[in-house]
Formats: sequence, C-alpha cells, structure tokens
Amino acid sequence: MDWIRLTIRTTRDGSEPLCAVLADFGADGFEIQDSAEFKRFLEQNKARWDYIDEGLFKDDSGQVLVSLYLSDNPAGHAKKELIRECLKELKTRDKDNMFGSLDLSYSRVNEEDWAENWKKFFHPVKIGKRVLIRPEWESCDNPEGRVVLLIDPGMSFGTGTHETTKLCIEALDEHIKDGDVVLDIGCGSGILSVAALLLGAASAVGVDIDSNAVETAYKNAKLNGLSKERFGAYTGDILTDESLRRELSNKKYDVVIANIVADVIIPLCGLVPEFLNKDGIFISSGIIASKEEPVRQALEKQFDIIKSVKDNDWVAFHAKRKTR
Repeated sequence: MDWIRLTIRTTRDGSEPLCAVLADFGADGFEIQDSAEFKRFLEQNKARWDYIDEGLFKDDSGQVLVSLYLSDNPAGHAKKELIRECLKELKTRDKDNMFGSLDLSYSRVNEEDWAENWKKFFHPVKIGKRVLIRPEWESCDNPEGRVVLLIDPGMSFGTGTHETTKLCIEALDEHIKDGDVVLDIGCGSGILSVAALLLGAASAVGVDIDSNAVETAYKNAKLNGLSKERFGAYTGDILTDESLRRELSNKKYDVVIANIVADVIIPLCGLVPEFLNKDGIFISSGIIASKEEPVRQALEKQFDIIKSVKDNDWVAFHAKRKTR
C-alpha cells in the first residue's frame, strides 16, 4: 500500500497540542523533527514531492515539522482535506501565534521507502525499570537483563518513543502481575499488548478502528514469539459497536489500557467498568495536559484514581474500579 505523507510547520510549543488536534481526526504515527533537518531533506529530494509550500524554504529557525501518514486511497484523501480545513480554522483562532504558520506540504510515499526512513530514526530505548524496546533490524547490549520487546511499527502508531506510549509501558511495568488478562483499546502497533505479555500477563486482546493497525499488531506479537492463543485482536469502534462490546465483555480483564485521546477516553470511562474484574486497573494515556481535568472528572464517576503521571505536555492516569 502507498501512503500520503503530510508535513505541517509549527512551533516547538505548538507541536504537542497540534498532535492532539490531529489525533482527534484519527491521525497517528507522528514524526516530529527540527525544520532545518527537514529543509535539507526537501532540497535533496525535490523530484519526489508533488507539492511543497515555498514557506518551507525560508528561514524557519526555531520551527518544528510534524509529519503523519494517511492511506493513499479515497478515505485517506478525504481525511487530508479535513485536516487542511482544520488547520485553516486553527490558524484563525490562534491569536497568540502559538502554532506558527501551519504551512502544509504533502507527498506520496511507498511502503518500502517509509520503512527505510523509520530505520534512520528508531533505535533501542529503555523504558521503566524492566523494558528494552528494540527495532527488529538492530542489535544492542542488555547488561541489565531487561525484557526485550522487538518492534516493527509498520504504519501504525506505537514505537515506545512518544511520551504517551512510555507512560503506558511504565504503568504496565508497575501494575502487571503474572497471569493477568489485558484489554488494549486503540492497540495501534500492538506494543502495549506485547509489553504486557512479556511482563507476565497470560493473555491480551487488542482492538483498533484501523485494520492496518490490527495486522501490524499481529505481526509484532509473532515477532516476539507470542501465539494467537495469547494475543488476539479485533477491528472496530468500541464506542459505537455494541456487538463488539458484547464480544469483548465475554471475559473480564485485570488491566484495561487505552492510549488514545481525551475526547475518546472521556466516553470510554462509562464503558470500561463492564470489562474489568472487581480489582481491575484502568490505565489511560494520550491525554494532552489541557484536557487533564475533563478526563479526571469523567474517571472519578466510575473509578478511584490511584495517581496521574505527566511527561512534558502529556498525562496518564492509573485508576482502580470503584467498589460498590
């Protein structure tokens, strides 16, 4: 499958909230990089770009480039136009110029080129006390004897390097017990399900609205030696699909984790208790700091909040099902 790469010029302060806005459109798999580096890339690869905003070639010191990928099909092109309109509206409301120019450029990228680009930027990373995430194409020393999680992210969000994913893996490291059963809502590349299983969970179920994410999650589970008896995944929207919710609620889970966005987590708070065991833990992340309070209020209706953890502009909650 080919892809559309969208690149948006913003500021360092605006990059994280911009990602949160884009995530509301179902966008994920963000790359965030210094614009000087990207400018060099543009100049060296002019022939590969269909359209480039000339503003990108001007002096843009202090700017940041946020890139994301959409499927090169009618649905992806429709989403691209929605994002274009969103950026226009965001610019008109940005009285303090926090987001900068929001210039948009795009190109088409084939699967092979995208995979090779990832290899330049994705390297082994330690997370929490026990986890070492290693891309499958690299080797590294592991003197601490950490749990090694092999990953090939495909086109789906979740390499472990983003703050929201790190917060989730740290939470799993803290809460997973041997034999736990895990539900991963918005599983993306499957990295959180795989992490939970490698940390001792007996089984995990992932669910994502993107069939490409589910396919990638299965590949990453297999890459880590995990059978389909231990990891299974569904494609669908847990908020709107009642049959999917019934299917998932056939078993109860010790840990439910959702690394999505605040506007999805808020309505999820009313649904998650039906999936949890009596003493179950709900871990939620992907929450931009400005949405922390609305999520907290939604959680407190159904859960006792154990703690909240911040990393830069992102927040994660650890919560326990209320006892009636």
